[in-house]
Amino acid sequence: MTELASDPSASRAGNSELERQLETHRRELAGYCYRMLGSTFETDDAVQETMVRAWRALDRFDGRSSLRTWLYRIATNVCLDLLNGRKRRALPMDFGPASPPIASSLGQPMAESAWIQPMPDSGVLTATADPAELAVGRDTIRLAFIAALQHLPPRQRAVLILREVLRWSALEVADLLDTTVASVNSALQRARATLAAADPGSEDRFEPMDDEQKGLLARYVNAFTAYDIDALVSLLQEDATASMPPFPLWLQGRDDIGKWHIGPGSTCEHSTLVPIEVNGSPGYAHYRPGPDGLEPFGIQVLELSKGRISKITYFLDTDLFPRFGLPQRPPQPAPHPG
Repeated sequence: MTELASDPSASRAGNSELERQLETHRRELAGYCYRMLGSTFETDDAVQETMVRAWRALDRFDGRSSLRTWLYRIATNVCLDLLNGRKRRALPMDFGPASPPIASSLGQPMAESAWIQPMPDSGVLTATADPAELAVGRDTIRLAFIAALQHLPPRQRAVLILREVLRWSALEVADLLDTTVASVNSALQRARATLAAADPGSEDRFEPMDDEQKGLLARYVNAFTAYDIDALVSLLQEDATASMPPFPLWLQGRDDIGKWHIGPGSTCEHSTLVPIEVNGSPGYAHYRPGPDGLEPFGIQVLELSKGRISKITYFLDTDLFPRFGLPQRPPQPAPHPG
């Protein structure tokens, strides 16, 4: 690697090999940047900027650390630059009390920069044969976890992700951040305390998803697509929440969620749901009737707890569909995977 970086006569084949080595780290870097930034599109930009900076700085890569460590150092600096002076991204529940289900409309959308965005699992989870490692990967891209991370100052956020998610040693993190092991340990302790208060972690885990959870999701799809709101409400926890970024409106309690769907939300009748893998959770691409047939409407992310649905986040942003590799017209309806 050092020879490729320092030899001015490096061949085109050598450059291709170097580019291949850089690309092998793209997905794990995306996972790191997404946890740092909470934004799908900013993650794409941050990873690309990391690759560009790495390519331009190859002549300064001396091989004292691994290529992977060097890339993480660059990615960390890119993310810290992006986060400098910015407010944290959040979910609607962070902006105020629950809304009444009788509002005549969703209101005015807030800026994209206000919100956590969903991320396809395929964009950030690396292939692994270790079930425990896969479980950690999925658990640490849950919306609740990503939202909790945003409560941390950026450097604390980096420390916690590197130590708790990626399992780097305190010495490795201290070297990456140009600080001391004592500072890393102190930052980690503070970050853990903040995270524990922000993310109670009560949702079910899916390693693997059992028959009861699969059945619950199948009943949800049937209820939503048939627009049987009584059946849908029966699948919810009594204190379930539903939110709709980029709109600040959110609902609490299954009764209010049901009233909303019967009232202002009734335009979703005759919709189709297509299963997707998103944020380590059950998810669906929602296609709603439009002037020319079914068209993209939003990305749904569900969280389950104690055999029922505890949270539904409806991301009403059709720009997400291409990012998830979704077509502009839904494929033939299919059952949820598994």
